[in-house]
Amino acid sequence: MIRQMKKNDISACAEILCAVYNNEMWQCRWTADTAIAYLEDYSEAKKFVGFVLEDNEKIIGAMFAHEKIWWNNSELYIDEMFILPEKQRSGYGSMLITAAEEYVKAHSLAGITLCTNKYAPAPNFYRRNGFSDNEAIIMMYKEI
Repeated sequence: MIRQMKKNDISACAEILCAVYNNEMWQCRWTADTAIAYLEDYSEAKKFVGFVLEDNEKIIGAMFAHEKIWWNNSELYIDEMFILPEKQRSGYGSMLITAAEEYVKAHSLAGITLCTNKYAPAPNFYRRNGFSDNEAIIMMYKEI
């Protein structure tokens, strides 16, 4: 079941974030405290949109997003989306994408945007769910 996120869901979501990203592929080192602070930062955004995915009343995945104002029409920007590793490749991620699509339609938004690591399996997942690469946009970073 997918439902709107509640404030008290953040801790469970932080545990899942750590389980998803603290591994050899992603090479992250999230702690419970940094994961909670990170997700609370998103959830406190003015136009936050959050969904949790439950299986047997236990949170197994989540999407943190926000409405982003654009010159011609607002869109939904997915900041984070993750599913427990043992529940991945079971259609749950696609269910979260469907929930986001329904939100976009209900709120007359233009579409959905996101950034992801091109070296991970995620780009192919998003392509299978109807997303396309935007050749005109590159993400840039400068380490200081």
